[in-house]
Amino acid sequence: MNFIGLGGRGGGLAEKIVVERRWVHPVGDVPLDQAALIEPLSVGYHAFQRSGAKAGDFALVGGAGPIGLLTCAVLKAMGVKVAVSELSSLRRQKALDAKVADHVIDPSATDVAEEVRRLTGGKGADVAFEATSVNVVLDTLFDAVKPGGVITVISIWGKPASIDMQKLVLKEVDLRGTIAYVNSHPQTIKLVQEGRIDLAPFITKTIGLDDLVGEGFETLIHHNETAVKILVDPRL
Repeated sequence: MNFIGLGGRGGGLAEKIVVERRWVHPVGDVPLDQAALIEPLSVGYHAFQRSGAKAGDFALVGGAGPIGLLTCAVLKAMGVKVAVSELSSLRRQKALDAKVADHVIDPSATDVAEEVRRLTGGKGADVAFEATSVNVVLDTLFDAVKPGGVITVISIWGKPASIDMQKLVLKEVDLRGTIAYVNSHPQTIKLVQEGRIDLAPFITKTIGLDDLVGEGFETLIHHNETAVKILVDPRL
């Protein structure tokens, strides 16, 4: 598995690259800075598809990083009620400011599963999305999802995870994996073109090549809670 701009066929900062025609998708009048977020938004769209969520369902998203937030945006666009659990106050505020979550929960101050049950009349979340690769978050989703509910794992784990098999079995939870996207770009672009998703709030800032390390990589490595997406414009 590979990605254009990540391995082979030219790097992500190359001026020009050659790709197969099937990898090219017209974005119409979507501004180019927002179009740069179609790729990660497609990750959220594919996760939505894998979950089987539908309008009127209640979803719990574990983690409000870039992928978590964009997954929330897709869910809201599809008519799903969204609660997001996130430790960072900055990320919780971003979910509210971008209007992609109906409820934000601080897991350090609130029992997430108990709060979800309160919000759903005791039922629990219909679907849940793991977007952190943190085991305690996955554990929380098992507690918060309803019997027969679906947990979709979006994040890529760099280590083995532990799962409470009793909860998986006794609650008949459906645990699903998802990786990137599968023919998801046209539908994702359409959501943006129709105005159902506004990508502007997720662009933290745009920097030039000279600031790539200091304001780009360093921010994402050491202060990632302060940024969603940092764009690089070689013209600056």
